[in-house]
Amino acid sequence: MKETGGHTIRAFQPGDEVALADIYNWYIANTVITFEEEAISAENMAERTRSEEAGIPHTPWFVVEEDNEVLGYAYAAQWKARTAYRSSRETSVYLRHDVAGRGLGSMLYSHLINEMRKTPIHLLIAGIALPNAVSIALHESMGFTAAGKFTEVGRKFDRWVDVGYWQLAL
Repeated sequence: MKETGGHTIRAFQPGDEVALADIYNWYIANTVITFEEEAISAENMAERTRSEEAGIPHTPWFVVEEDNEVLGYAYAAQWKARTAYRSSRETSVYLRHDVAGRGLGSMLYSHLINEMRKTPIHLLIAGIALPNAVSIALHESMGFTAAGKFTEVGRKFDRWVDVGYWQLAL
């Protein structure tokens, strides 16, 4: 657990899945940041957090909270299932939409990256639905560099969406 400026960053705990699903479901319903189109349940979110228990090491989930209220989360997930990808992880960070711009994303993402540096993981990968200047700025401020782009790879809200990829070698 890490305390910073009245905020606590800690590992995911059972019971957090309701807040995480609520945060994520807002992005599903209102943005192209995620390509999911149907809301997920708290049970589904809890299942997603169990990747280490399922035998996929170095896939932590962290939350940031204020006054015991979860305001956001970040995690590292398996990049691909084939064994040669075992040293790479895909990272994501989500904040409750009404707390953006307070530096919580940077604080949370920095914590995740620092924890990943303690593991044998070599490369972090971030996929960003484009355009998204805020997410690009966050990733580049953390040291990620642009690695490529897929054009019109997703379709949501009746429009094509490009996805750029950024990477950070640890």
